[in-house]
Amino acid sequence: MSKQLLRSGTSIGANVEEALAGQSRADFLSKMSIASNEARETNYWLRLLKDSEIIPETEVWPLLAESESIAKILTSIVKTTSQNKNNSKPKI
Repeated sequence: MSKQLLRSGTSIGANVEEALAGQSRADFLSKMSIASNEARETNYWLRLLKDSEIIPETEVWPLLAESESIAKILTSIVKTTSQNKNNSKPKI
């Protein structure tokens, strides 16, 4: 579980960095969507570690709260970018 947590947790930052250097709005959106999904996966692994009592709840809660905040921020970025992308299409 810890390896999965490490992979998903570090993937968030890597995908955000890639998004910031995206070639297009679509590329940015794709990478941010991946980062958002990885944040949600990180939440899953943290909850699983807490529920299995591998890590004490008191140590997991701050990490889980931070991870959930990151997931919400990334989801908001994805939604806003998607809406702006749809609104910027030329009307025929």
